[in-house]
Amino acid sequence: MSDPRQRQQDITGKPPRIEPLAKEEMGPEAQTIADRIRSAAGATATGEVPEMVGTMLRHPSLYAKHVELGTELLGNGALSARHRELAILRTGWLLGAPYEWGEHVGIGKRAGLTAAEIERVTQGSVAPDWSAEDRAVIRAAEELRRHAMISDATWAELATFLDETQLIELPYLIGNYTKVAYLQNSLRFRLRDGNAGLTAR
Repeated sequence: MSDPRQRQQDITGKPPRIEPLAKEEMGPEAQTIADRIRSAAGATATGEVPEMVGTMLRHPSLYAKHVELGTELLGNGALSARHRELAILRTGWLLGAPYEWGEHVGIGKRAGLTAAEIERVTQGSVAPDWSAEDRAVIRAAEELRRHAMISDATWAELATFLDETQLIELPYLIGNYTKVAYLQNSLRFRLRDGNAGLTAR
């Protein structure tokens, strides 16, 4: 990405394409999903619904499945938190996704990534100082973005430290966060407070 600030401006510098539901617009299905998300986040039932959630609740049945998959990958996934976040961050950077990148900088730091490592993710697998395992995970994200498949060489390297469950999960994870980036970028979600977008480290 040649100019992250311009990329972010192109997405978040314009109004969202679909406004979030107002609380009084929420039907029973949307309200149930909103309550479930608030509960999972430790918020009260009367707490404010995040803007992104309010927008997605315009399609409550689809969003419920989206949340279910995301919760499984983030909370119950087979990959280590470090490898998961390296894969998501590289995907978010390659797709120029301000919302995804900014959110996962925070999540990645909680998983143990340093600001220097997050900066290095922007350079990709060619950057120096990655371990062989980290480099293979990042390269898998790059190959999926470029070729829609993981090469034999990278797969063989991944198979030296990932089991079959993890090998299945990795392209699934990267595909899911590709979808998330497409959605967030296309709907032009505004960044939440504390999310610096593509400038976050």
